[in-house]
Amino acid sequence: MAFKSKANIINNKIVEVTVPDGEKFQVYCRIGCYLSEDTKKMELELLEAIFDKYYSEDKEQMINNIWINSKINGISFLGISPGDRQQERTRIGSRIREIRVERDMEARDLAKLADIDAANLSRIENGKYSVGFDVLSKIAAALGKKLDLVDIDN
Repeated sequence: MAFKSKANIINNKIVEVTVPDGEKFQVYCRIGCYLSEDTKKMELELLEAIFDKYYSEDKEQMINNIWINSKINGISFLGISPGDRQQERTRIGSRIREIRVERDMEARDLAKLADIDAANLSRIENGKYSVGFDVLSKIAAALGKKLDLVDIDN
């Protein structure tokens, strides 16, 4: 069976899973320790199936669901990363909140202007929600800003 998520063994303790939106998560587990290639393949496919089943733009909820359901689905792991884009989500969310607060604007008012759910805006500002270009553009426009690609500061 083909899965949208792809899992690859990094070493004896780490498997990297790339989810459908391209974000990478590292899972601390023992799949790389198995001697049987068939067992490794079966376990990787099971991990891919779990990530596919619980995939969400809300990465915090996705990880929680994966933790809760991993043992039920016959796989156990000892740790999972928050994803390789967590720092960027947090930075962008903080910047949105900073601009909103500078303008003395309530979150619900910004959400209404941007035509998004207030709960989603809260998750965005807290770096807990992965959003696409369209949603970020709506928020930026509501704040009188535009999205741009800028150089990374060293």
